[in-house]
Amino acid sequence: MQLRYTFRVHPEPGQRAALARAFGCARVVFNDAVRARRDAHAAGEPCPSGATLSKQLITQAKRTPERAWLGEVSSVVLQQALRDVEAAYKNFLASLKGERRGPRVREPRLKSRKDARQAIRFTANARWKVSDRGRLALPKIGELKVTWSRVLPAPPSSVTVIKDAAGRYFASCVIDTDPDTDHTRWETPDPTSAVGIDLGLTHFAVLSDGTKIASPRFLRRAEKKLKKTQQALSRKQKGSKNRAKARLKVARAHAKVADARKEFHHQLSTHLIRENQAIAVEGLAVNGLARTRLAKSVHDAGWAQFVNMLEYKASRYGRVFVKIGRFEPTSQICSACGHRDGPKPLHIREWTCPACGAVHDRDHNASKNVITAAGLAVTACGAPVRPEPVRAQRGETGSHGIPAHRRAA
Repeated sequence: MQLRYTFRVHPEPGQRAALARAFGCARVVFNDAVRARRDAHAAGEPCPSGATLSKQLITQAKRTPERAWLGEVSSVVLQQALRDVEAAYKNFLASLKGERRGPRVREPRLKSRKDARQAIRFTANARWKVSDRGRLALPKIGELKVTWSRVLPAPPSSVTVIKDAAGRYFASCVIDTDPDTDHTRWETPDPTSAVGIDLGLTHFAVLSDGTKIASPRFLRRAEKKLKKTQQALSRKQKGSKNRAKARLKVARAHAKVADARKEFHHQLSTHLIRENQAIAVEGLAVNGLARTRLAKSVHDAGWAQFVNMLEYKASRYGRVFVKIGRFEPTSQICSACGHRDGPKPLHIREWTCPACGAVHDRDHNASKNVITAAGLAVTACGAPVRPEPVRAQRGETGSHGIPAHRRAA
């Protein structure tokens, strides 16, 4: 499995200027490659290959007065910009043909120097290294001071230097991990331990064992400060240095909220993966919920980021992860007897089953039904597994089961 470890970088003023040159050169090569492909498409000609673009936009361009400054940065950075263009067009064409899952990908756009995020990538060919002083030595940039918040489990295959909207610098290292080592990194939990998670807004998560995890609401808590910084920004004259300073304050305030939310998701997902052998969650239509009156609260919760963390951590550490369908009526079914009581408005937090008389907390009952819908069972040896899939019958909607004349036998 490939993982990305990100560390804070603190470049000196001269190194910041060198990074700015590298960001600009990579952006120019990227834009030139996009224009070349667009011009070839408009002229009805085949798209130029990567080797052709490398020769024209890097090798030959360095010899011209207009692009001579491309030689001031590492050539690996420029080559990686061309590879980014190829990957972007590959994803775009695959999306047009329906070969790529997920939302449709747009055609690559031209990058701007005013973009909130700037990045360059160094592969092993760039001969970067970590010096004896613990600094990250990059070609034509120098030794960058890095805050190593953790030990890298393996040598990185590439390093990406990123500058975000708040003016912070990061070094993102790609690591290839060993599955056997990862599976033994943590103690194996009880084989029978399984948990269902019901995500919500009143509580961020309610577990099937009855545990309720409060919603931190980082954005709501920071709204007052964000409002003041945004008002200060709106009063500054456009194009002035004071407006640039105010913009950084707004970006830093938003970055602080995003970092706190991400840290909360990491801690909670790690705790759940450590303590349980099987995890079951409900797939939520976040894009649809984000178009309702609850949009701000939905984005503040960050469900998609949390579920993605659970999924990759479960895969890394040998846990069972199941995501049930978003249309599963977990809030309508009695977890005690299985009676379906129908849909209920959001303001109803408790209800009584008319069939068996059991009193249910809405979220706790839903988390129990998540485990049931996920198909998590306990074998004789106590290990939670998923049952074997059963072929659907012909009469079920959308099924391709066994024909009726063959089932009769």
